[in-house]
Amino acid sequence: MKLSYLLIGCILIVFLAVMPAQAFTAKTLTVTLNGNGDAQADMQYDLTFVEQAAIFFHAANPASLLQTALQENLNRPVTVVSAGTSSADVIIPSFATVVQSGGATTMNTPAFSFADAQNGLKGQWYASLITADFAPQTTTITFPDGYQATFNDQISIPSISHTLS
Repeated sequence: MKLSYLLIGCILIVFLAVMPAQAFTAKTLTVTLNGNGDAQADMQYDLTFVEQAAIFFHAANPASLLQTALQENLNRPVTVVSAGTSSADVIIPSFATVVQSGGATTMNTPAFSFADAQNGLKGQWYASLITADFAPQTTTITFPDGYQATFNDQISIPSISHTLS
């Protein structure tokens, strides 16, 4: 019996030693604006089994971490509606500025970046053990008139100005 546990333990150690350690991987970020500039953001991501277990056992709180990171990056309060092992939904009040001039409405979104999160990870003691990818494979910002701006594999998203049709 002890030999079987020892064998399983050795196999597990070898498996973990040769397996690349991938951490958080951003898949998609979808930001949907409403007419007053508020935004609903939905992020889809992958987590390792260990990260998922930490959330399941309440050792990690992705909602709190996400809220703090977004509020610091955007300089405004945000509400995390949900955050789990594969996605997060966030409400961002006044994400876009709305300007009305001559009967036209123009919306301007701020530039934002995940580079701070990427750089923040580099300062952690476990940084050499994992590889995290904070640049979403696809970021889509949808305006109230249906116009979409799409970015692929970009860690920083520029400001967008769009006049609603």
